[in-house]
Amino acid sequence: MTQVKIETVEEFAEVVQQNEKVLLIKHSLTCPVSLAAFDEYEAFMKENPEVKSYYLYVQEARPLSNYIADEYGVKHESPQALVFENNSVSWNASHWKITKTSLAEIMA
Repeated sequence: MTQVKIETVEEFAEVVQQNEKVLLIKHSLTCPVSLAAFDEYEAFMKENPEVKSYYLYVQEARPLSNYIADEYGVKHESPQALVFENNSVSWNASHWKITKTSLAEIMA
């Protein structure tokens, strides 16, 4: 599976309802730290194409980003990686903690 961009609450709701375990990345298009984290994410996905993975650009999907923070009680940060299992957040990390290694460990 490749990474899939999502932008709406409806798309996100469908994703978490249809999948047991999902990786979601919140990425800021204007932040160099976020770019570094997104590069780590892409490197992880290149080696793990079977992982169900989605991403959003915070600037383009602010309502969705805010919804996730409010609905799941996870403070918004960007960059931010979240793992959803059974419609709840089982893990999240932000900034420099988003690495190819950390994603591999949590998605194993």
